[in-house]
Amino acid sequence: MSNNVHLTLACGDYESIRALKEGTVKPDGIDLTVLTDMTSDVRHWRMIRNREFDVAELSMSNYLMAKYIGLPFVAIPVFLHRRFRHGFVFLNAGKGIMKPTDLIGKKVGLRNFQATANLWIRGILEHEHKVPHKQIQWFKQDDEEVEWTPPADLNIQRVASGKHVEQMLVDGELDALIHPELIKPILDKDKRVTRLFPNYRNLEIDYFQRTKIFPIMHTTAIKQEVVEKDPWISINLMQALEKSKKIAYQRMENPRIVPLAWFRHFLEEQEEILGKDPWLYGLGDVNRKTLETLMQYSQEQGLIGRKMTLEELFINTAAHS
Repeated sequence: MSNNVHLTLACGDYESIRALKEGTVKPDGIDLTVLTDMTSDVRHWRMIRNREFDVAELSMSNYLMAKYIGLPFVAIPVFLHRRFRHGFVFLNAGKGIMKPTDLIGKKVGLRNFQATANLWIRGILEHEHKVPHKQIQWFKQDDEEVEWTPPADLNIQRVASGKHVEQMLVDGELDALIHPELIKPILDKDKRVTRLFPNYRNLEIDYFQRTKIFPIMHTTAIKQEVVEKDPWISINLMQALEKSKKIAYQRMENPRIVPLAWFRHFLEEQEEILGKDPWLYGLGDVNRKTLETLMQYSQEQGLIGRKMTLEELFINTAAHS
């Protein structure tokens, strides 16, 4: 019988964790059960509200809020999901919105307010495009993952039961919608819906080159009692996740892996723009700036009451990596 510690890890089904999921990489001293068959919002809810997993990929915004209110989680600086966000502001094409400041005073939908994707784009709109988040009428569809009372001066309301913000955008009940994923009208090429930034990719490249920020969406949270019982777990998990990611990068060297005609071209272009390891783990200068920026947005938007230090938020794995 194994003397290893048995842990559950809930995360997305990414290439970067394939080696862990398939058992090619095994964290030293840990028997890991990897759970990938759930959506992000379900995973975040189950971890925050019910503490169902030992370790989970968790919304960075939710994690900041959880730590601020003292929920018993810690995290390692492993960021399994990053995504640029300029391409996820959607418009009703008939509303005459031509530039970001046209959103001021408008009705803008959200699935929920706390989502990291929404936090990033509100911050980017405010700081890069002069669209204060308090000068928008927000309409949200879903419950929040973390219990939260909105600031009194935030103009936000829940849509009627049974209403869906995507359909409300199409029907013109909403002027715009911020969403973490591509919405169905865009996928269906519905002419009634368009993007605020049609040239989003160029804007994202420019944003990265100016700021060096590749927005972090999720971190890797661990139940506090797991680490208190076996402090070494965080280090061994971090090392295994790093090794699994490196195997993914090696696998991507084979252009036959992905059924895209110009996959190799875009891989080389990504490396030229973002560097050899865009999904960088740890608390080096680049990740520190990204996390500090997100924390600033979270405080400004009333999700947390103060900026925490990164040492409060993350286990120091640097000396052991």
